[in-house]
Amino acid sequence: MGIRDFARSLRPGNDRELAETQYAGRESATNRAARKRRENHRRNIPKTAATSEAWEQRDRRRFGFGGGR
Repeated sequence: MGIRDFARSLRPGNDRELAETQYAGRESATNRAARKRRENHRRNIPKTAATSEAWEQRDRRRFGFGGGR
């Protein structure tokens, strides 16, 4: 990207045009951020589930299976 392209990218209103021409085939920053959020969310599910299950097991041992009746 030359200085002329950089200056053109700073002008308001042409981001869609730039995305279609100059950055064709590249993942947008918005799409990349969304993908990363999904990947991180899915990565944390097993750990969170295991932590929750351990907490639930401790509660069951502490209070019994009947709840508190």
